[in-house]
Amino acid sequence: MEIFENFSFILVIDLLLVGFLFFQLYKLIKGTVAINIFLGIASIYLIWILVKWLELKFLSVIIGQFMGIGVLILVIVFQKEIRNFLILIGKGRVIKTKGIFKVMFKENEDRLNVTAILKSSAIFSKSKTGAIIVIAKDDELDEYIENGVQINAEITVPLLDSIFYKNSPLHDGAVIIKNNKIIAARCILPITNDDDFPGELGMRHRAAVGISENSDAISVLVSEQTGTISMTYRGKIKRRCSDKYMESFLNKHFKGE
Repeated sequence: MEIFENFSFILVIDLLLVGFLFFQLYKLIKGTVAINIFLGIASIYLIWILVKWLELKFLSVIIGQFMGIGVLILVIVFQKEIRNFLILIGKGRVIKTKGIFKVMFKENEDRLNVTAILKSSAIFSKSKTGAIIVIAKDDELDEYIENGVQINAEITVPLLDSIFYKNSPLHDGAVIIKNNKIIAARCILPITNDDDFPGELGMRHRAAVGISENSDAISVLVSEQTGTISMTYRGKIKRRCSDKYMESFLNKHFKGE
């Protein structure tokens, strides 16, 4: 067959890159309604190839007209996913730094005072004190830090408690932690515009998901209404988190103290 006659190392690289791009796109849209639309468009494309191969001219023309505006349809339908994908490319995180790459680019994992965050979260949960603690990873979060009140102090339970105390002028907004320090408080975060976001959750949850959509940060938040603790990462929210789950998740991404 012709494909085997033209088989070469470049062809292998070409196929691997195409597969890699599709895999990255799949990771962005899996678990959303967009995955069904993506599979639908992919099915139409495969049918078009089959129709052309069978030389069904009229059907090929009809499907071909649809495929001609396929790029525009993809941009409209997947605008959120495309935006997130471009953000990943712009920040150089399409290829994650694991294994040998992690050794080359990051000798030591970031440390984090996990114990203080767990203790503070438990206190906030018991007293139903609303709080958002954003923990930066690779992304600097400078634009969100600049709009808050600069603190640059060690992570301690009393400090977090005083920041989120209901009568404190700093309790509105989020605390941002970076390099194992509380860098800023009262930070304004972007909110998610996800149409499928649970309606019973308020702006605090929308902000926590929003920052996780726009960065690789991890957020710990406590509901003021119910006292339940949630976590967000990569645009996903995990509700009703136990201490054991939080500790395991944070230690997975940071070296606990």
